[in-house]
Parts: sequence; structure tokens; C-alpha cells
Amino acid sequence: MAATETTGKTTGKTAGTTPRATAAPLRWLRRNVVILAGLATLAYLILPNVVVMVFSFNKPHGRFNYQWQQFSTDAWTDPCGVADLCGSLGLSLQIAVWATVGATVLGTMIAFALARYRFRARAGVNTLIFLPMAMPEVVMAASLATLFLNMGIQFGFWTILIAHIMFCLSFVVTAVKARVMSMDPRLEQAAQDLYASPVQTFLRVTLPIAAPGIASGALLSFALSFDDFIITNFNAGSTVTFPMFVWGSAQRGTPVQINVIGTAMFLVAVLCVLAGQMAGTRRKRSKK
Repeated sequence: MAATETTGKTTGKTAGTTPRATAAPLRWLRRNVVILAGLATLAYLILPNVVVMVFSFNKPHGRFNYQWQQFSTDAWTDPCGVADLCGSLGLSLQIAVWATVGATVLGTMIAFALARYRFRARAGVNTLIFLPMAMPEVVMAASLATLFLNMGIQFGFWTILIAHIMFCLSFVVTAVKARVMSMDPRLEQAAQDLYASPVQTFLRVTLPIAAPGIASGALLSFALSFDDFIITNFNAGSTVTFPMFVWGSAQRGTPVQINVIGTAMFLVAVLCVLAGQMAGTRRKRSKK
């Protein structure tokens, strides 16, 4: 009987402590659910890049770089060892730079016109500008290809560049227009009251305020142009950019050098972001 009572007490204590033991982890999960969701999202975004970085040191036995075989730095010592790889990369960089310049200049002028002036076709221009952002990319690609064919323009570097500028234009206009519309007009009026000319007012007051929007639109244009495949594929002809080279290589066997270039681009982007964050922190400290 004593043993039975002791067993019953022990069982009762265990049963009494079990809900508390299970409730503590649940409370911890409820308190930290946002942090855990953020970490899971961050891991989802970063893990593919980590896989690319790891396989840049792989030495596959066959054509495909999908399974780990052997550690090697051969691809890092010879990143241009694959024919036409660096040529396509240089072409993509060249197109992205010129597309960024063209889209930024045109987009900034259009944004100022839409934000500062009132004219009859303003609503229609707004709609036309934002159409490339609303419709599927393949529709714009096919439409531009049809236009170039009907005009008798040969596909190549210039058709890709024109198509990329038209595609990136909407994003620049959106970024710059939002910045210009949030600008306090009294700042420009104060500059004019101090006998500043219109050019001086624009260069010393308006442009510095609009610069963050212009810079963000330019960076977005560069990324979109460099990464674009659909519009390029429709309007490239025999010209091969880096995204098209990667797509074609995936059909025959992905060389390790593609992972090397992808890793280098990822690291450069991370360094640029860190440099921007550090510069912003220093500015805030200097203002204090």
C-alpha cells in the first residue's frame, strides 16, 4: 500500500509538472515568433548564395556541377577558362551601364515634368510610364521584338540597350518622382529670395534633395538590366549576354566558373551595402 501511495504521489507530481514544462517552450515561441520568422526568411534568402559559394570550390568529374566531388581552387585561378564566359559578362556590364545612364537621365527629366508641371496629357503619360511595371515582362519583350522587326532594325547590342532603357525607365520615374513630390517648395523659394539663379537653385538645392531617389533608381536599373533574361532573349539575335550564357550552359553542363563569378558578384554587393551603411552611420554621427 505504501509503495502504491508513493507511486501515486510521484505520478501526480509528474502529471502536475508536465503542463508547465510544455507551456514554457510554447510561451517562448509566442514571444519570439517574429524573430524566428525573420531568421527563417533570412536563411531562405542567403542559403542559395551559400550553396553557390561552396560549389565554386568544387571539382566535378562530369559536366554538371550539382554534386560535391572534390575541393579545388582551379576555377578561382582561371575564371575565364570557359570560352565566351568573360566576353558575355563584359557585354552585360556594358549594356547595364549604358542602360542605367539612359534610363536615369530620361527618367529623371520625366519625373520632374510629371511632379512639377500640369498639362493635359499628364494622366496618360503616367499610365504609359507605369505600364511596363504592371504588364508581364514577356509581353513587353514580344512587343519590342515585333517593333524592331517591322522597322527593319537588326537585332543585337542596340536593340538590347533600347529595350533595357524602356524597361528600366518606369522604375527610375517612380523613385525620382516620389522624392521630388515630397520636396518642400519653400527651400527653392528661399534660394531664389537669396538671389540664386535657376541653375544655382537646381544644382545646390533641388538636385541634392532628389539625389537619393536618383541614386536608388540608377542602382535598380543597373540590377534589372544586368540580370534580365526575357527581354534580352527576345531582342538579342545572336548576341549573348551573361544571363543567356548561364541559361545556355545549364543545358549542356554548368561550369564551375559561373559559380565563381556569382560568388564574386554577391561579395561585391555585400561590400557595397556595408560601405553604404557605414557611410550613413558616419554622417549621422558627424551631424550630432
